[in-house]
Amino acid sequence: MMKNSPRVNGDKKTNSTTVKGNTTWKGNTSTKGSMNGKVKMNEKGNTSAKGSMTGKANMNEKGNTSTKGSITGKGIMNEKENTSKKVSMTGKVSMTGNENTSTRRNMAGKDKAKGQNAYKESNGKPEKSYYRTEQKENTNPRSQSKGTIVKNKEEKNSVEKGSKLRTSKKKKYGEYECPHSKKCGGCHYLDLPYEEQLKIKQKQVSKLLSDFCKVHPILGMEHPYHYRNKVQAVFGRDAKGNIISGVYKEGTHQIIPTTSCLIEDKKADEIIGTIRGMLKSFKIKTYDEDSGYGLLRYVLVKRGFTSGEIMVVLVIASPILPSKKNFVAALRKAHPEITTIVLNINNRTDSLILGDRETVLYGKGYIEDTLCGNVFRISSKSFYQVNPVQTERLYQLAIKAAGLTGKERVIDAYCGIGTIGLVASKNAKEVLGVEVNKEAIKDAIANAKRNGITNEHFYNSDATEFMLAMAEKGEKADVVIMDPPRAGSTEQFIDAVESVQPSRVVYISCNPVTLQRDLKYFTKKGYQVKEAWPVDMFPWTGHVETVCLLYKMK
Repeated sequence: MMKNSPRVNGDKKTNSTTVKGNTTWKGNTSTKGSMNGKVKMNEKGNTSAKGSMTGKANMNEKGNTSTKGSITGKGIMNEKENTSKKVSMTGKVSMTGNENTSTRRNMAGKDKAKGQNAYKESNGKPEKSYYRTEQKENTNPRSQSKGTIVKNKEEKNSVEKGSKLRTSKKKKYGEYECPHSKKCGGCHYLDLPYEEQLKIKQKQVSKLLSDFCKVHPILGMEHPYHYRNKVQAVFGRDAKGNIISGVYKEGTHQIIPTTSCLIEDKKADEIIGTIRGMLKSFKIKTYDEDSGYGLLRYVLVKRGFTSGEIMVVLVIASPILPSKKNFVAALRKAHPEITTIVLNINNRTDSLILGDRETVLYGKGYIEDTLCGNVFRISSKSFYQVNPVQTERLYQLAIKAAGLTGKERVIDAYCGIGTIGLVASKNAKEVLGVEVNKEAIKDAIANAKRNGITNEHFYNSDATEFMLAMAEKGEKADVVIMDPPRAGSTEQFIDAVESVQPSRVVYISCNPVTLQRDLKYFTKKGYQVKEAWPVDMFPWTGHVETVCLLYKMK
């Protein structure tokens, strides 16, 4: 007989017990069997139960309890200690926990979970918290890899039996505190003073590039907060069914609810919060990428740093937005500073945020902003640097490095909406802007016309193919300006650059690792790296921009 075995009033059977009374455990008890009936259990010790339980169970757990089995019916559990459960439940379950609870379950029914690790709410609204962050155009916020939405935090934070539960410490610097920094993965350096961040980035660039050239001191920001002029948020629901918006946890598609961020535009965060609060009254469902059910997927906000113009893009899974006129009117009433609202339809299953189809709900469908003395048109799909203050400094460095005298023929590869090419056109004879994105080329042509620039021509083409075609015709360029994505360039592209025989190449990089790789190949093609200038475009993150000047050796 087991020590401290329970006293049972009822019939006994081997491995099967029918209970019609009250059962009390006061010790370590292990039970294997099947129980049918109404059971009340007060557990003051460590209890392990393996079996199948049908009926109504009231459990008060004041010890560490591990339950493995199948429960059918209605269960009410009050958890006051660390509890780990592996169960399969059918029915309605309500759990209230005062400690960290780890649960793995396959549920059919209604799940209500509330504990310290669950997302806190106040008056039906997400609890305000400070600051979190994000990166790159038309991709899911802060996440490049496809994962699985974890609908309950306990599912992700499950622990082994007997191990201690750990809570992530908030990163804090000065007045800023971010409870999401460990999960978001955006602000790698939030716990470091800004001066220390600059030293780390300077050291990184110098280590990678010092074998090639002189590396100048990094250009930092005077006020490195709320610099992102583009903010995107993913919408969904938490484990309790409440509407949430925020970013994906790094490397997953689990939504981290956020209301504000250290590096994002404050007004953009306010607008996203307003939209989140409007969804219930307009009966707009958030999209669930697992089931494919729901409507609103993302909200994208772009703001002109100089102009103050604001674009709001609502990304939905189907073409129809219920009560769209009333929705737009309500949103504009709350935020009259919004200058245009665009509806984007995205029914894709990949990680791209924006779909191909769009409808303008209000305004002209784009915003304008001034950069380096030129006015630029920015649409929903246009790539435009997210830090306008540092972008001006970056482009000024690039134009200075190019050494333009007004006689040069310049190729602006990866030209986007034509920003750097249009800036360079003032000091060049001719600029050829090449971009594969059709929408960006439309904006680039409009930008040239808007600024009265006639010596730049744009081509909707792959830059590699474009330069090879030029070389076949015997055409040349004096300067090539290239600004590739984080993955860097390719050997094929560099071969194409060599084919048009530029005497100077200005390489603008957002990844010093791929920059080092590409510079090695450039040197094999007869180019020498002269100078490099790091620019901190993304404070609080681990990313750094670098301008490099290369000369063709004679």
